[in-house]
Amino acid sequence: MASILRFRKLCYLEPVKLKSYDDTQKKVEPDKETDVVPKPCFFPEPTKSAPPPPARRSRGKEWRCMDNCCWTIGFLCTTWWLCLFLFNCLPATLPGFQVPESPGVRLKREGITALHPVVMIPGIVTGGLELWEGKPCAEDLFRKRLWGGGFTEIIRRPLCWLEHLSLDNETGLDPPGIRVRAVPGLVAADYFGPGYFVWAVLIENLAKIGYEGKNLYMAAYDWRLSFQNTEIRDQALSRLKSKIELMYVTNGYKKVVVVPHSMGVIYFLHFLKWVETPPPTGGGGGPGWCSKHIKAVMNIGPTFLGVPKTVSNLFSGEAKDVAFLRAMDPGLLDSEMLGLQTMEHLLRVGRTWDSIVSLLPKGGETIWGNLDWSPEENHACDLSKKKAIGDQNSTDRNAKRFALKEPVKYGRMISFGKTAAELPSLLLPSLDPKDLLLAQTTTKKNSTSSCSEVRTEYDEMNREIIGKIAENKAYTARTVLDLLRAVAPKMMKRAEAHFSHGIADNLDDPKYTQHYKYWSNPLETKLPDAPDMEIYCLYGVGIPTERSYVYKQSPTSRCKSIPFRIDSSVNGDGESCLRGGVNFVDGDESVPVLSAGFMCAKGWRGRTRFNPSGASTYVREYRHKPPASLLEGRGVESGAHVDIMGNVGLIEDVMRVAAGATGLEIGGDRIHSDIVGMSDRINIRL
Repeated sequence: MASILRFRKLCYLEPVKLKSYDDTQKKVEPDKETDVVPKPCFFPEPTKSAPPPPARRSRGKEWRCMDNCCWTIGFLCTTWWLCLFLFNCLPATLPGFQVPESPGVRLKREGITALHPVVMIPGIVTGGLELWEGKPCAEDLFRKRLWGGGFTEIIRRPLCWLEHLSLDNETGLDPPGIRVRAVPGLVAADYFGPGYFVWAVLIENLAKIGYEGKNLYMAAYDWRLSFQNTEIRDQALSRLKSKIELMYVTNGYKKVVVVPHSMGVIYFLHFLKWVETPPPTGGGGGPGWCSKHIKAVMNIGPTFLGVPKTVSNLFSGEAKDVAFLRAMDPGLLDSEMLGLQTMEHLLRVGRTWDSIVSLLPKGGETIWGNLDWSPEENHACDLSKKKAIGDQNSTDRNAKRFALKEPVKYGRMISFGKTAAELPSLLLPSLDPKDLLLAQTTTKKNSTSSCSEVRTEYDEMNREIIGKIAENKAYTARTVLDLLRAVAPKMMKRAEAHFSHGIADNLDDPKYTQHYKYWSNPLETKLPDAPDMEIYCLYGVGIPTERSYVYKQSPTSRCKSIPFRIDSSVNGDGESCLRGGVNFVDGDESVPVLSAGFMCAKGWRGRTRFNPSGASTYVREYRHKPPASLLEGRGVESGAHVDIMGNVGLIEDVMRVAAGATGLEIGGDRIHSDIVGMSDRINIRL
C-alpha cells in the first residue's frame, strides 16, 4: 500500500483528489456514447501554460517492526543505565540503599586472617577457553577467548565457533589443526561473562583477609575433556599436584583448603585417587600424600551422584528451558531457514565432550529408584511449605505431612507419554534389550545420504528402531545407560572408557585402584587414608530441580532431525511436581539434593567401606532466598547452582575454615531438606 501511494505521488502533476486503492484497481472502460477511452486521472497531459505544482512535503517514513524492536531495546538500555547512574549518585545513607557489609570486611574486623592456602577448582562450562591454533576462519582469534567472555564470535561466525569448540569424535582430544586451551590464572573463572560473576565475589572477600597470588590459586583445566585426558594432553593433574606442594611449603607448611564447584568436585575426587597411584597411571604421591597436604575439601554444589538433566541433554540436547522455548515458538529451534538447525548443532558438539558423561546418574536403581520406587517419593512440590529442619525425626514428619496422594515415580527418568510415567510397572510394555541392541548393530547399515549439513548419530539409526524405543516405555537410571548406548554408540563407547556409573561390590578388587575410570565415582572408590581431612557438602535447597522427563517423538518428518523431544504439553494435577513435561524435586536448580548431599549424609558418614579412615563429613545447606529487589543483583542469599557463589553464608563458611576453623566450630551440619530421610530410604551396603 505504501509503495502504491508513493508511486501516485510521483505521477501527479496537479493536485487532484486521492482515490482509494480499490478504485485504482478497477478496469477503465470506454465511454458508451463516444467510444473513447478516458485517460487515467493520474496521468494528465502536461500543458505549457500550467504552472508547475508547488513542492509537496514528503511524508514520514512508515514505522516498521524493526523500528519497534530497536526503540524498545534502546528504551530498556537507557532506563537501566539511568537507574544505575541514579543509584550510584544517591547517598548510601538513604533507607534501602545501604550496601550490606561483606563477609570479608566483617571477619577482618573480628581478627580473622589468612592461614591455609586455598585452591579453587571450577566446574563445567564456567572456565574460560582460548584459541592457540585454528582453521582459516579463526585466523584473527589467536589467544582470544572462545568461551567465557563476550561470546561475540557466536554471532559473527557461529559455525566456525562450534567447529573449534568440538573435540574429535574418535579420540576425545583435539581435532586436527585445532588447539583450544584453558585460560590460566584467577581470571579463568572469576567471571563467566561481563558482569556475571562466578568466583569473583569469593576471591574479593578472601583478599580482604589477606589472600593473594601466593596463597590463592585457580586450578583451571579444559572442562570438555575426560579427567584423565586433562593429564594426558595438558598435564593438568601434575600441575595441580605441584602447585599444592609448592603452596604447602611456601606458606609455612600449612595444609591446603580445596574448594571445588559443580563438576570440579568429582574432578578433584579423581585427583585424590590419581595423586596416590603409582606412575605411569597416577601421580606417584604415595598413600600419605593427601593426609600431609590437604586440610579440608569444601565441595560447592557437588555432583557426586550425577545430574538427571545430563540425560536429557545427551538424549535430545534439551532441558526444561529449551522445552519451554519450543512450547512458546515451536518453529524457532527447529527451523532450517538460514541453515540454523540449532538443536542439531548443539547436540552434535555436546556429544564430543566426554566430561558430560561423568555427570550421568551413578548408582543405578539402588540410588535413583526403579519403576515403582524412588528416595524422593514423599517429596512435596510446594517447597515454601517446608520449614528449617534441625533433626532427622522432624525431617521425616515434615515429608509425610506434605506427601502426595499418589507418589510420583521419579525412578522413571525418561517416560514416553504421561501414561508411561504413571502406570504401575506391571502394566507397562516390557523393555526388550534386543531392541536397544538392534539399534546399535544396525546403525552402520543405513544410507549416508543427507538432506542437511548437520549430522548427528540419530542420522545413522533405523527409523523403525526409533519407533520401538518410544513405544510407551519407561527408562530408569540403569536402563537409560542402555538407551544412550543405543542412540549415541560412538560417544558412549569413547566416554565409558573413562567413566563408570555403578556400585562396587568389593572395593578391594584391584581394578578399582588400577583403572582410572572408577576414580570419579564415589561409589566405586575409597577416600584416601586421611583421618584428619574434613569433607564438606555445601549446596543450595528450596529450588525446583529437574529429576525426570516425559518425552514424545518429534512430529517433524525431516530426515535429519532429533527424533525425540520433551513433551512440554504434559502437566500434572493440583500439587503435582510434573510441569511442562518435567518432574521436579528439591535442589539448587541444577543438582538434586540426593546427588549433592548423600555421600556426606550417609555414604561417607563415619567409618564406611567408602571412607575407611573415618574422615569427618559435614552437610551445610543454604536455603534459597531470591533477591528482594533489582538492586541486590543475583542475591546475597541465593541457593542457585552458580549464584550460590555469592551467598554470604557460604562465603563466610569457606573463609572461616580457610582461617583455621573446623567443621564443628562453624556449626556442624545445617540441614533444611529431607536429605537424611532420603538417605535412610536407600538400601546400600556401607
